[in-house]
Amino acid sequence: MPTIKKRINISLPPDLDIMLSRIAKRDNIPQATKALYLLGIALELEEDIVLDKIARERDTKNARFLNHKQAWA
Repeated sequence: MPTIKKRINISLPPDLDIMLSRIAKRDNIPQATKALYLLGIALELEEDIVLDKIARERDTKNARFLNHKQAWA
């Protein structure tokens, strides 16, 4: 049956394979499910890094502050 989810193949180094196997077994879930969960967390962290960089660039001595309504208008 076709799936709407995109599939990717990755090769894990032995140390990551062991860790993924252990934590998936600990949580009693398939390795693929745990990998997907961890990938989601990693992408959120990457997003936070980018947003932090943007905020730091905007945070200058003469920065103009906006109230909530102005910022989301």
